[in-house]
This record gives sequence, C-alpha cells and structure tokens, in this order.
Amino acid sequence: MFRRIREMLIKEFLQMLRDPRMRAMIILMPVLQMLIFAFALTTDVTHIRTAVLDLDRTPSSRALIAAFTGSGYFDIIERLERQADMARVLDAGQVRCVFHFPAGFERDLRGGRSARVQLLADATDSNSTAIVFNYANQVLAGHLGSAAAALPGAIDIETRAWFNPNLESKYYFVPGLIAVMLLVVSILLASIAIVREKEIGTIEQLLVTPIGKTEFILGKTIPYMVLGYLIMTMMLVLTRVMFGISVQGSLLLLYVMAGVYIAGNLGLALVISTTAKTQQQALLTAFFFMMPCVLLSGFIFPVRNMPVLFQYLTFLDPLRWFLEIVQGIVTKGVGLRALWRPILGQCALALLFLALAVRLMRKTSD
Repeated sequence: MFRRIREMLIKEFLQMLRDPRMRAMIILMPVLQMLIFAFALTTDVTHIRTAVLDLDRTPSSRALIAAFTGSGYFDIIERLERQADMARVLDAGQVRCVFHFPAGFERDLRGGRSARVQLLADATDSNSTAIVFNYANQVLAGHLGSAAAALPGAIDIETRAWFNPNLESKYYFVPGLIAVMLLVVSILLASIAIVREKEIGTIEQLLVTPIGKTEFILGKTIPYMVLGYLIMTMMLVLTRVMFGISVQGSLLLLYVMAGVYIAGNLGLALVISTTAKTQQQALLTAFFFMMPCVLLSGFIFPVRNMPVLFQYLTFLDPLRWFLEIVQGIVTKGVGLRALWRPILGQCALALLFLALAVRLMRKTSD
C-alpha cells in the first residue's frame, strides 16, 4: 500500500512541476507577493489629505494650522475660501478632512474664552476617521502646551463625521464587499469556465463554426454579466434588509457602472483563459491577479499611505475605481459631478482589458 501511495505522490509532483508556467506560479508568485506587499502595505494612517478654511486669518489660527501640518499626519492640499467649498471637496473625495477656523478665533482666545475649531471628516471609513480625530486632539494638546499658544483662552475641536455620523463600520465594509464579490465572480468563474471548454475540446468545435470572434466573446461573457447583476441585486437587497443600508444616490448610475466594472473584469478573465492551458493554471492566475487587486484597492489598506510607485499601480486596479464609485453612490449619495474621476478610470480600464482580450483571442485562433 505504501509503495502505491509513494508512486502516486511521485506522479502528482511530476505532473504538477512539469509545466514551466506552473512552476513559476507555485514558487515565484508567493515569494514576489510577500516581498512586494510587505513593503507596500501598512495600516498606519498618515499623510491625510486635508483642506483648511481659515476665516479668521490671524497669527493664532495660522500657528495652529502650522502645528497640524508639522505633525506629519495632515497634508494640507487645499485652502478654501467659502463654507460651501467644504461640502464640495468632501463629496468629491478630494480630501479626507477639513479644518474650519471661524472668524473671531483669536479674539476669543485673547478674551479668555473657548475658541472653537471645527473638524469635518469623510467618515465612510469609520476606523480611519476615528484615528483622524485622535490625531487632531493629540496635535492640539501639544500645541496648547507650547509657547506658540500662550493665550488665556482654550481651544476646542468640534468633530463632525460626514456621511456616517455614528462611525459605524458597516457603511464602509458592506458596500465594499459588493465590489469584492463581483470581482471574484466575474474573474474566477469566467476564466475557469472557458478553460474547461479547452480541456474537453468543445472550444475547437465552436471556433470552426460560422460564429465570429465577437459573437464568441459576447456569448461567453453575457451570462456572467447577467450573473454579476443578479448577485449585486441580491446583495443590495440584503444590505437594505439585514443592515439597514440603502442606496443614497442614483441606482441607475450604480448599475451602469457595475456593468462597466463587470465587463472589464470579464475582459481580464478572457485574457487569463486565453493564456492558461488548464483549469488549475487559470485558477492560480486568477488568484495572482485578484489578491493584488484587493490589497491595492484601498479596501483594507489606505492607498495614500502606500509608496508612491504603488499608488500609481493602483490606477490599473479596477476594484480601486469601483470601490470609490460604489461607496460614493451608496454611502455618500453623490453623482457624476463628484465621481467623474473614478468613472473615467473605470471605463478606461474596461476598454483596455476588453481590447487586450479580443487581440489575444484573434491571435490564438489564427
């Protein structure tokens, strides 16, 4: 019995390692991902994109702004002129938080009264928002103990969480899980299904029929497009019934962009299935793409905290763009005016993946 088991083990290992591509996936894929993502990913919240509305414009307000900037936590990328601008930059996701210094800030300090600073934060990610509030209070405490704040009055930070007033994590994770599940279904299932036809020989039969390349691609992708829509609809119903989360923005825009997202993922699945020879190869290749997509999307680790090179790499991640879209529509209730950047990125990636899939399909069948 042991001899037969040994012979079976030898056979399986030889079959597993016979293909050079399989050897590369088994050995290089985990090593490369470990080395790359260990440097790229961090849960630290730093370099927070920040806007400032300083209506006081006095040495005291400027000194506190300098303290926030010098802390290394807050990167002030925009200085606002009107209160209406605060909603604009938060809705569009241009900044994570806004410091608002009202007129009379220094006057209250000199009069021995409590001066108020308002901190508004995009609270779609409740955990990060709580850290932002904590950082602000730490910086304020250090500033009040310095000589730069030697005035009789006190300073209070009035925090306000936009889009998620109670800082409930479900408003971040539940919409994000919809995007992740659509990624898994559209890439994993579609790539394996097409390779399965290669293995059983039916794809050759289809290619010799009058069916054109475009018709073949549409015939293989539309069922998974429909499946993706059904899964998204089911998950939206569950989020409403089980978690009390309803879509705040345009449902039509959400479904249109979900279609673009699924189509792009199916294009990537076609690329995988065209280059893979077996279902095992397709499965490993799909995971090779999906794991970086999830890790670089900003769903688990903030994109802003990654090295600059990896921040640029996230532009090629379809999940990153759709996360911004689904959270913007479901949680924030914003539309095209605020989401035009991720919508443009999503459409460009979908066209890229579909064009690459068509090119590879034509090259393979010729």
